[in-house]
Amino acid sequence: MKKTVFRGVATALITPFDEHGIQYEQFGRLIDWQIESGINALVICGTTGESSTMTDEEHREAIAFAVKQAAGRIPIIAGTGSNDTAYAMDLTRYAGTVGADAALVVTPYYNKATQRGLIEMFTALADASTIPLILYNVPSRTGVNIEPDTYRVLAEHENIAGIKEANGNIAKIVETMSYVHDKLALYSGNDDQIVPLLSLGGQGVISVLSNLMPAQTVEICNRFFSGDIAGAAQLQYHYHALISALFSEVNPIPVKAAMAAMGFCQNTLRLPLTPMDKTKEAKLLDLMRAEHLI
Repeated sequence: MKKTVFRGVATALITPFDEHGIQYEQFGRLIDWQIESGINALVICGTTGESSTMTDEEHREAIAFAVKQAAGRIPIIAGTGSNDTAYAMDLTRYAGTVGADAALVVTPYYNKATQRGLIEMFTALADASTIPLILYNVPSRTGVNIEPDTYRVLAEHENIAGIKEANGNIAKIVETMSYVHDKLALYSGNDDQIVPLLSLGGQGVISVLSNLMPAQTVEICNRFFSGDIAGAAQLQYHYHALISALFSEVNPIPVKAAMAAMGFCQNTLRLPLTPMDKTKEAKLLDLMRAEHLI
């Protein structure tokens, strides 16, 4: 297998906003807390980080800031995907120049693509990048799925290092891993499927849950890696209700409410995202109280 970008848990980190823009003091404090809590890597400007409503300047500044704040303590993975391949290429190159360790690149959304188009797009990005790529497959958001045969072709590229798989289809993931298990690192893109994907040879998870529970999410992976499969499964069961609450509305609406309740940010979202339904928020906060998070 190619060099693994990280093993364990990478938090798909929120971006603290106020009405003026990114709140860098809060952002820096959050990055430090994550690292001090034992997180294995951070994803900056992903879906959870609200990259889709950032300006280009904000996107670049956030990546550069996170790299500087982390100061080499853990890998920083920059979300640089776009449905505009030329822009994704430019942003991925930029992430490499400011010191990001890898780039997370999502499939094209809205305009979508054929499987041939996916192969050509990801190959062009990998050819142009100075840092390894993790491919992000989330068909519920993008309307396009990376098929197992497509992964098999892309796995041959030396600069494509991993998969963030959020298609939720275990049978498809089994087929994919039968082709690429010795070539690509598999990361769960769903917090409710951490242990199932680890059992298929996964290297970890890119997590929303770990925004508020970094140490506890890392413990799921650590138990599994140490051979305590039953213990890892028990934690997966235990956090199921909280994970469900974190996805009871469109991500990152619930996790932003959770992090605001913990004092890490304001509950500020950019349209079209709106604050969480009060009934659902109350349930989320009750579950957080049960875990002594607030």
